[in-house]
Amino acid sequence: MAKTKSVFICQNCGATSAKWIGKCPSCNEWNTYTEEVVSKGKKEEDSWREESGPAVRPKPINIREVENSSEERLVTYDKELNRVLGGGIVAGSLVLIGGEPGIGKSTLMLQLALAARKKKVLYVSGEESQQQIKMRAERIGIQTDQCFVLSETNTQNIFAQIKNVKPDLLIVDSIQTLHTERIESAAGSVSQVRECTGELMKFAKETQTPVFLIGHITKEGSIAGPKVLEHMVDTVLQFEGDRHLSYRILRTVKNRFGSTSELGIYEMQTEGLRQVSNPSEILISQKADDLTGIAIGATIEGNRPLLIEIQSLVSSATYGTPQRSSTGFDAKRLNMLLAVLEKRGGLRFGAQDVFLNVAGGIRIDEPALDLAVCASLVSAYHDISISDKVAFAAEVGLGGEIRAVNRIESRIAEAEKLGFTEIYISKFNTKGLDLKGRNVTVKPFAKLKEVFEDLMG
Repeated sequence: MAKTKSVFICQNCGATSAKWIGKCPSCNEWNTYTEEVVSKGKKEEDSWREESGPAVRPKPINIREVENSSEERLVTYDKELNRVLGGGIVAGSLVLIGGEPGIGKSTLMLQLALAARKKKVLYVSGEESQQQIKMRAERIGIQTDQCFVLSETNTQNIFAQIKNVKPDLLIVDSIQTLHTERIESAAGSVSQVRECTGELMKFAKETQTPVFLIGHITKEGSIAGPKVLEHMVDTVLQFEGDRHLSYRILRTVKNRFGSTSELGIYEMQTEGLRQVSNPSEILISQKADDLTGIAIGATIEGNRPLLIEIQSLVSSATYGTPQRSSTGFDAKRLNMLLAVLEKRGGLRFGAQDVFLNVAGGIRIDEPALDLAVCASLVSAYHDISISDKVAFAAEVGLGGEIRAVNRIESRIAEAEKLGFTEIYISKFNTKGLDLKGRNVTVKPFAKLKEVFEDLMG
């Protein structure tokens, strides 16, 4: 009979202790230790393994003798997912996708399973019955005969079915609902999440089968479970957006096989998630009249150039202390730009309420939006509209100087493609810039004051 013991485990980082302590020495969080019963019996053989002889132990190899092998990638129908993953799904990779409830994580993964016509997919759900999954699949549209659905939470039973089905792709919804018989604690606890993820990672690496895990998030917005969960997987994707709005954003938080700055955009419709191939068109609102406080900024997310609409509202402070509110833009950077405009531009923002919004529900932290933010604020301050055919791409320094940004050619090309006639950039970006054949006028400046003199007279 297995020996039973209880330990105290930190719910934030997964550290263990023989007794309860108030502050975790590993992550310095308070009151995160909870008692869990841990019982490890005799270790069983993995049920998904084929019967074979004794396992061969790996031996160290000189790094010069290691053979290079190209990563085999499964290119899916979903171009946005391919971009975010770095070109497709890598064989044997473990991918964790997190997001708020109702955002569309299960819909995205079910669409992936239903569209993989030439691959056998096993969709394991611990939250929904097979009938519920069938209802959603009929709404999305069943396009394959190779998608198998299993409602199960016990990992031993799941691996037994994996041995029968032999899938080319495994999807688990969600990792917090699984439990293994090797650990005697509740499903969703730190020890269960860590052990179940370890079993799935072992399966993925030894069979070269890609595995997708759907993860819950906490009220702070981080993925539930120990932080070691994000260290164990190869890729972490964040699915975000307002569930009351139609657009969703898929971001890369961690990727061992590609860039971590890629972005995928979807639109939630009745029949599922639609890929948005040209996000600049949806991020720039269609307006009939010239409005003040609106400027268009050219930014880069990964390899994709985007044109973002910046909206500002400046009004007299009613309650003494001026308000500073920003949505989709860093509030500290907004305060810095307001200070630059007041000191270098002579604008009295100290007695004004300032509200800033990035249209489309997207969040951008790139400094190249600085000039667009300043133009939007000045437009709202003076109540003078900026032409909707003008774009901005430059960083603003504390001295009021216009600083250069990277990949300016891509930003100019995107503005030209969407019909913009002028784009304001830094004077220091013009070195080596080839503008032959361009239908957009590039206006380089070195000072913030010069930009507004040219823009508004």
